[in-house]
Amino acid sequence: MHFEDIRKPDVNKPLIIAAMQDMGNVGSIVVNHINKSLGTASFRHATSSRPPYVYDKGGYIEIPEEKWEYRFGKDIIVFGGGRGQPQENEELNELCQDVINVAKRYDAKFIYTVGGYHTSRSFGKSPTTYVTTTSQDILKLVRKLGIETTPTESVITGFNGLILGYAKLNGINGIGLYGELLEPRIPQYRAARTIIETLEKLTYQKLGDTKELSVKAEAVESRFSSEDDIPKG
Repeated sequence: MHFEDIRKPDVNKPLIIAAMQDMGNVGSIVVNHINKSLGTASFRHATSSRPPYVYDKGGYIEIPEEKWEYRFGKDIIVFGGGRGQPQENEELNELCQDVINVAKRYDAKFIYTVGGYHTSRSFGKSPTTYVTTTSQDILKLVRKLGIETTPTESVITGFNGLILGYAKLNGINGIGLYGELLEPRIPQYRAARTIIETLEKLTYQKLGDTKELSVKAEAVESRFSSEDDIPKG
């Protein structure tokens, strides 16, 4: 991985929201929505030095640029979004450690991550966001807010799970929010919307109007309902 600082962010003990593209594109949708809503500014880049694929442009190839941004707003740092995440464990772990290093550099006390939660439960247009935490003390606080926690034991793979492990190992509090989805192959805007609403409850911050996400969800469902009858989510 290659890391480049662009500027010094004007933040004071920020909360950090860090997530990458995952099933249903949930992580990217949430991060991109927050960046757009809060008008965040870029201050650091992370670039993969090992592309997982190449583009065949019809007789010649191009190497894709795998790059992810750190952005900041008023006492908030947002990392990730965009397309994909590192395919090699070495780069994935290096990226998680870099997020932790940034958190320590700016004295962040909390890291939030988000993603999709694959389920077989029928939930119509109202998916649930499930939360998991880095400690039982935080778990108790979450439950007092009436927020659902993950119902069963499971293994969370990829950046949107591993970052919580890195947070715990480094003494930083962390919460993961995972929105229900039935079909991981298509963008899940309803899952993203309910994650943002839950994140607002946890952080006591407004993270933007989610009506646009509902409109996009309707558009996706309308497009697929006439094709493969892909379920809502």
